[in-house]
Amino acid sequence: MNNKVKLLTLASLTLAVSFLTVGTVVAQAKLTNKSKLFINGIGEVRVGMTVSQAAKAAGTKLAGDSPNNSCYYVKPQNEPKNLLFMVTKGRISRVDVRQNTQITTLKGAKIGDTEAQIKSLYPGQIKVTPHKYVQGGHYLTFIPKDRSNQNYRVVFETDGKRVTQFRSGKLPEVEFVEGCS
Repeated sequence: MNNKVKLLTLASLTLAVSFLTVGTVVAQAKLTNKSKLFINGIGEVRVGMTVSQAAKAAGTKLAGDSPNNSCYYVKPQNEPKNLLFMVTKGRISRVDVRQNTQITTLKGAKIGDTEAQIKSLYPGQIKVTPHKYVQGGHYLTFIPKDRSNQNYRVVFETDGKRVTQFRSGKLPEVEFVEGCS
């Protein structure tokens, strides 16, 4: 093998490995049950994105209610299940996790956790208020200390003992008890 052939082979191999690496990174960005919910989004999806931007970031089609100017929901076409995005004024404003025990917050909070576990994960940052519809239930609202996140919250709904669902997003939408109703 002469030097030109060796160099060409090496260059081709390097290029192939580069494409594989990029493909792996892109594949990991897809929204899954392992994606972490945080104060202003989940995985690569951020509050403030349009539905098409969010679908691209999620790596999956987002389908749901008919778009309207006030408020509607979309969700990933396939996985993860029981994950909803509230859309207001044409942009993602909140993320709801319902009946999905695999999705967690960055700190590991999830459906089924006790109220005490939530309070210990976010010491001094949980405001407890009575649940509007569940007798003995609560809203445990994470209020960030960081000034840049003051317009965002994470709200954990409980039955009085354990988390039954949770959501994150911007004010005021994240605190809408009835969602888009």
